Amino acid sequence: MKLVDNLSLAWRTVRANKLRTGITVAIIAFGIMALVGIITAIQAMNNSLRDSFSTMGANAFSIRFRERRMMMGGGDGANVTQSKVGSQRKVKKSSTGQIITYQQAKQFKEGYQFPSAVSIGINGPRSQVVNYENKKTNPTVSLNGGDDNYLKLNGYEIAYGRNFNRNEIESGQDICIIGKDVASKLFGSRMDRAIDKVIRVGNNKYRVIGVTKEKGASAFLQADNVIFATYTNVKQRFANKNQSYQLAVMVDDINRLEPAIGEAEGYFRNVRGLSTTEDNNFYIDKSDSIAETFIKLLGTISAAAGAIGFITLIGAAIGLMNIMLVAVTERTKEVGLIKALGGKKNSIRAQFLFESTLISLMGAAIGILLGVIIGNLVGSLMNTPFFIPWGIIAIGILICSGVGLVAGIYPAMKASRLDPIVALRYE
Repeated sequence: MKLVDNLSLAWRTVRANKLRTGITVAIIAFGIMALVGIITAIQAMNNSLRDSFSTMGANAFSIRFRERRMMMGGGDGANVTQSKVGSQRKVKKSSTGQIITYQQAKQFKEGYQFPSAVSIGINGPRSQVVNYENKKTNPTVSLNGGDDNYLKLNGYEIAYGRNFNRNEIESGQDICIIGKDVASKLFGSRMDRAIDKVIRVGNNKYRVIGVTKEKGASAFLQADNVIFATYTNVKQRFANKNQSYQLAVMVDDINRLEPAIGEAEGYFRNVRGLSTTEDNNFYIDKSDSIAETFIKLLGTISAAAGAIGFITLIGAAIGLMNIMLVAVTERTKEVGLIKALGGKKNSIRAQFLFESTLISLMGAAIGILLGVIIGNLVGSLMNTPFFIPWGIIAIGILICSGVGLVAGIYPAMKASRLDPIVALRYE
């Protein structure tokens, strides 16, 4: 029999056994759907993470009084901590837990001599309601304090109005720059009208001096649903005695990042009054290190998803093999007739292998389609862009082809070895 004849016969046989084929295809499709769907969602989140946390660029780093901590899965999730970079010295966790004070932050910015842009920042209250006349936002707006470099080092640009100036920073005036989402909510499409308007953040009034360009939402950050005041203003109105400042540094050339980190570490040790025998009681992390940490954790989830899909496909392969063995039994007389008419073993083997592989690939096609749709639906709930994982799709097709071949080999060999006389007499 020719290859085309074998394929045609295999397809007719698959179509003739709709129920049996449908059950097997569904099992295979479920395994591939789980694999492709989970990995699609995770890779979409990976892309979103890079956009969310790598805002400062690869040529920047920050200084904090303790490791950056994030919780995955709520308050009982695992702690994710950032290791210090830039020095080969092993850094012990500080027993003092000293915050970065206003004086230390200011001393570092004024005294750090490496060619770079330095920013001072402080976290203000979260979950704020912002009001303008009879309009108000949802209670989800964050207030951050910064200086004239804060927007630049956090990846923001001014769309309307202007940035803070030195006098406003030093005096702590009640002025602010609002994110695009806040401006859109309060002023509609004419966001330029926000300039010089007085808004109320909680119980505090601020005059708007600027509106940022759209930065975009992601699965992990609502980057435009934010308000920026000067760090001195946030200190006066919201900060408590345990509030710590953050320092951010950006160099012009990425090749100078490591020397900048080394010099920053040495100078800030002096600012903190550490002796040569004391470990650092602060932490330095690169702008994209937090995203990389999250991505590693998501990689673990990807591995778990792969294991789930693999186990499901093993079950599908066993089910497919059993179905093909039943097919061999049902078609024993047909095989005997083919052999009696001169059919060769290779043609019989090929026919059953083609049937098995066709069923497996049908399951792969349906599973991949459903997996991409479900994965992106999950991603859309977290505002991630549409994503097609071409790599995992190719792997899924190869895996299903392998499943079809492996599941069909034994039944095909069994069919090809049937004695034609015995097969024709089979009841």
